[in-house]
Amino acid sequence: MDFAYTDKVNALRERLLAFMDEHIYPHEETYHQQINGAADRWQPVPIIEQLKPVARAAGLWNLFLPQSSHGAGLTNLEYAPLAEIMGRVQWCSEVFNCSAPDTGNMETIERYGSAEHKERWLKPLLAGEIRSCFSMTEPEVASSDATNIQTSIMRDGDHYVINGRKWWSSGAGDPRCAIFIVMGKSDPHNPDKYRQQSMILVPRDTPGLTIKRMLPVFGYDDAPHGHGEILFENVRVPASNILLGEGRGFEIAQGRLGPGRIHHCMRTIGLAERALEKMCQRVTQRIAFGRPLAEQGVIIERIANARIMIDQSRLQVLHAAWKMDTVGNKEARREIAAIKVGVPNMACQVIDWALQAHGGGGVTSDFGIARMYATARTMRIVDGPDEVHRFQLGRLELAKYRPARPNA
Repeated sequence: MDFAYTDKVNALRERLLAFMDEHIYPHEETYHQQINGAADRWQPVPIIEQLKPVARAAGLWNLFLPQSSHGAGLTNLEYAPLAEIMGRVQWCSEVFNCSAPDTGNMETIERYGSAEHKERWLKPLLAGEIRSCFSMTEPEVASSDATNIQTSIMRDGDHYVINGRKWWSSGAGDPRCAIFIVMGKSDPHNPDKYRQQSMILVPRDTPGLTIKRMLPVFGYDDAPHGHGEILFENVRVPASNILLGEGRGFEIAQGRLGPGRIHHCMRTIGLAERALEKMCQRVTQRIAFGRPLAEQGVIIERIANARIMIDQSRLQVLHAAWKMDTVGNKEARREIAAIKVGVPNMACQVIDWALQAHGGGGVTSDFGIARMYATARTMRIVDGPDEVHRFQLGRLELAKYRPARPNA
């Protein structure tokens, strides 16, 4: 395996880094002023809308889609360093049409949707004209076990009728959100518990779909994106809206969440790098007990450990991306599980050290560290909690030592 960046990736990295320097970092304060000062915070942020055509003109658009004519034609391995750069500023992935949950939803429709689905939904998503929502988690059950999901998707002639309650439906708050991908049970009595679920496309304006509230994350509402609690009451959609076929929902979920998990990890490494930079800048400027914090042994040790941990995590993510590209998402599930646990935990520790180095300022919104920590800590739950991935990883490891036959 060779993780050296290709000439194509290096060229894209240079353009992306230049774009960040010219258009993103100088507008971080602009973004916060616009989102916090808006009369209606649940509307598109002007600076993001202003920068989208600039990014598209620069050829930095839809970089995430692997092996697709609609994207940049990058593999997961090639996309990884670009996602890391975008992850350094939490809001900027949308500028490049590379933000969740749209990336995962576009991949889902690209892989599993019909020609009609692609024309009606994928095309405007790729153009950045609409946004989308992924609706899987439910408040009444432990959704870390997807077989627990209770929302019903029942066939009624030429339609499916959907009933249930979802929450943490990311993207639901955006007024441009036009389409929901909803997972539920279409065959609850199937003896194969992995064939009970289906995924279906539900237009936002369908009668019976009600957004009850937006859920805060450590006090942040993530406007205008938002994480909704959604009620589906006798929501009727055409039978043709089913993705891939009845009973294929679990299969789609595994195909969708693999890339989604690695994209989260890529961006989270960028977040950790930014936190380390902020920490290093802070400790060179602050004096305590007669000398800069940067000369204190505990600070030096933390900086060294942060560098080791970030570099280890990056190599692990690159390895997982390479494995996905070479043998497929299913065969790379061990590596995906490992990074989904390791990277957010690494970021939580690095950001915590950065927060501590900022003192009282670290827990305010002045330096952005508290928001970074909230994001990193949430990553330990989204797309499957640590415990589920550790359980899967441990079982896969133990399987190498089990005898081929029970009595062997």
